[in-house]
Amino acid sequence: MELYQGPLDIKEIFGRWLEEESRANYGAYIPFVGTIRAEEGIDGLSFDIYGPILAVWFERWQEIAKTKGAKVKMAHAVGDVPIHTSSYIAAVFSPKRRVALEMIDAFVEDFKANAPIWKYDLVDGKRHYATDRSTPMSGAGLLA
Repeated sequence: MELYQGPLDIKEIFGRWLEEESRANYGAYIPFVGTIRAEEGIDGLSFDIYGPILAVWFERWQEIAKTKGAKVKMAHAVGDVPIHTSSYIAAVFSPKRRVALEMIDAFVEDFKANAPIWKYDLVDGKRHYATDRSTPMSGAGLLA
């Protein structure tokens, strides 16, 4: 799990991940890139992340992947990310393509629903809590 200030450098991150896993004998590598869309007059999105809970969430996924002989990687932006740039990258490396295809879908969907990330719309240089882009966290008290 990697956290970066601002937009992600997709080429650098993917290139490094490919190099790290180049000798692992995986038969499939399935990436996912999340990009900020231009919509509803926003200039971008901004993200707050609670790292300790995200680390526990990610470690659970590492254990799930391990049982299938796979590996999951992810990177996410903290702070402001302009439109047309990336805020989220995930990838599954696996011996078998079916495992990688199914796991990347489950991983990204679970991330969207359960990761401790708060989103804000950026409009004219100001952050506005993005209620319609956020998913309440189970058990988060006032944040739920």
